[in-house]
Amino acid sequence: MSMRTEPFVVNVGPQHPSTHGVFRLRLTLDGEKIVDAEMVMGYLHRSMEKLAEGRTYTQNIPFTDRLDYLSAMSNNLAYCMAVEKLMGLEVPERGQFLRVIMAEFQRIANHAMAIGSFTMECGVWFTPLMWMFREREKILDLFEMTCGARLTTNYVRIGGVSFDIPPEFMPAAWALVKELPERIAEYEDLLLENEIILVRSRDVGVLPPDLAIAASTSGPVLRGSGVMWDVRKADPYAVYDRLDFDIPVGTRGDCYDRFLVRMEELRQSVRILEQALDMLPGGPASVQVPLAVRPPVGEAYARIEAPKGELGFYLVSDGSPHPQRFHIRSPSYINLTPLRDMVVGLTIPDAIITLGSIDIVLGEVDR
Repeated sequence: MSMRTEPFVVNVGPQHPSTHGVFRLRLTLDGEKIVDAEMVMGYLHRSMEKLAEGRTYTQNIPFTDRLDYLSAMSNNLAYCMAVEKLMGLEVPERGQFLRVIMAEFQRIANHAMAIGSFTMECGVWFTPLMWMFREREKILDLFEMTCGARLTTNYVRIGGVSFDIPPEFMPAAWALVKELPERIAEYEDLLLENEIILVRSRDVGVLPPDLAIAASTSGPVLRGSGVMWDVRKADPYAVYDRLDFDIPVGTRGDCYDRFLVRMEELRQSVRILEQALDMLPGGPASVQVPLAVRPPVGEAYARIEAPKGELGFYLVSDGSPHPQRFHIRSPSYINLTPLRDMVVGLTIPDAIITLGSIDIVLGEVDR
């Protein structure tokens, strides 16, 4: 005998379901099958873009720390590049190398959290996350010895960086870079053929390449769908055009491929760090700029390959010490665009894993 059922709505959140920050996923179910999904955001909204228009260019740098607070170094870099573009300012070569070194250490720290939390969503429990916290803490030690902060670093500044590295930085950085390949190999042995991860993530949350491009996704979400796009290669900044590294891509566009891309990006970041540390030149790390920066009238957009994807800042200057317009192109927000298409037809547990595979931070979504 067939039984007639009615669709019903389930609210996943608003809390922290596989996210950093408060997010709500409104799912319409037919039995256990998802037939519709709506992303509801705004619970963390802080009006950062509007507040930034009332503060000086330099005062806005700490705002960028709080965007994706797992990738503060990268956020600082994208914003300062936009201001420098407005000003026509050239950063010294040593400062450019230091920016790349910090950005790649930050990428490893971000991916450690993304991979560790994703495996927890799959049901592998705490071991991988605790292992990856170990490496992340060593990276935060490097940040702390350089600028005094671990999470919200405020290190990259307009014209370079706030401080040159201390004498103890290079020995510690080299020791970590030499240790990381062995640690990454441990992760791979533990996770790549893990039966739980394979069963829970393969052919789940599939994002076809045409939809990934149409939705303007970027970062591991886009590359997991087989699209070889990386701002560091497509539109090089700092000194990335002088460094040798590969762009890992997936083949299926599922949760497992996005996980694999991040795993391989750990290795590529180590590769970049080996070159950048070896090539680090002497000389000044910054150029002097006025405390109250006054860029000429104009507009500028600068973008970088942040750990989560393309992070861009659009600034409009009216010649005053604060921006007339301040807008952020945040990857966490845009990468959520195709989530509905990715989860319709799945079950709630699969939807949680799919959301975790996107790797979002709500500070960047509700900016």
